[in-house]
Amino acid sequence: MSSILILMFLGVTFIANQVHAVPSEVETVISQMGHAIYGENSIFHLLLLAGTALILLMAANTSYADFPRLAALQAGDGFLPRQLTFRGGRLVFSWGIVALSFFAIILVIIADARTTALIPLYAVGVFLSFTLSQAGMVIHLRRVGKLKPGEVVQGLEAPMHYDPRWRLKMTISAIGAICTGIVMLVFAITKFATGAWFVVIIIPTLVLIFFRIHRHYKDVAKALSWEISAKPDTMKRNVQTLILVDDVHAETVRMVNVAKALSEDWHAVHIGVKPEKTALVQEKWQKRIGEGRLHVIDSPYRLLAEPLREYILSLQARDPECYIHVIMGHLVMDTYWEQALHQNTAVIFNLALAGLERVVVTTVPYQIHHHTDEGGHDMLVGEEEERAATSRPAQ
Repeated sequence: MSSILILMFLGVTFIANQVHAVPSEVETVISQMGHAIYGENSIFHLLLLAGTALILLMAANTSYADFPRLAALQAGDGFLPRQLTFRGGRLVFSWGIVALSFFAIILVIIADARTTALIPLYAVGVFLSFTLSQAGMVIHLRRVGKLKPGEVVQGLEAPMHYDPRWRLKMTISAIGAICTGIVMLVFAITKFATGAWFVVIIIPTLVLIFFRIHRHYKDVAKALSWEISAKPDTMKRNVQTLILVDDVHAETVRMVNVAKALSEDWHAVHIGVKPEKTALVQEKWQKRIGEGRLHVIDSPYRLLAEPLREYILSLQARDPECYIHVIMGHLVMDTYWEQALHQNTAVIFNLALAGLERVVVTTVPYQIHHHTDEGGHDMLVGEEEERAATSRPAQ
């Protein structure tokens, strides 16, 4: 591969010099060479462009093959978000692919898809990677040289064995690191004003972000360590269960049944955003539920989470040692687009209550499925109604 690369590079350089090909935004050097060799409107010229496009496509594919794996390794060591270590249903690191696609799109938009603006970014990044990898080999071979013949030491990723030719290999790697480092500096200085400044700034910034992420994970691990954690509490504490009620329907019955099954003190809470609806909800509660207490929290400014937080804090002020158990409903649809048509306020309440101590949130899903009636019409049926229909004996 090295011989082919050198031969093609020298050949392209020689031919481009002979045909006086000049890089431009209108036509690439490869296309100008194709015109000079094969003539206008030649099938071979089109094949040359198609082959070049396929090579570039394969080169881009290597990023999607290797960056998610590299990001997963870094995330496993705690220098990137842990989500990058998750494999999707196709056994690939899906979050890495999505992240690479997102940032690639942003970069293409910022550079206006101009190769003259993107090449300096690529060149500095590539030669920096070469320099770091070969400098890393120099450090690795120095450690190998300190071992005794036959000695094996476990490294971070693989065992290290003594190599009698470690000096020669270290010298080759050091020369390569120096050469690629010089090329990187030349690119960074000569192309600084045309786009290389972005890489010069972003790489130290990313390294700083990586170490901040690593520090965060170390702090979290220390906070969760068993040595500093408290022992399980043996004292029995009171539990007050709250049922969040927006309206009274089949889903409300499910939440009431769950609260009663817990055998704890419970009552329902309704955020009174609309006075006319509040009166209707109270009437429905007395008529359809007929038990328990429905407490109405007035919210004249149409806020949802803030009044609930204040109410929970007031309950905790009366009994500082108690736990507050919040039960909320969540409609579950068969398709994503149907799910998006609903408010999904459970997510809002979860985020609002997450910072409160001794507050536990339980989400009770109520599934609504598509059902075909006797006339062949598609209709939405609640879970309780569907269960009743399937258990009803055939006429």
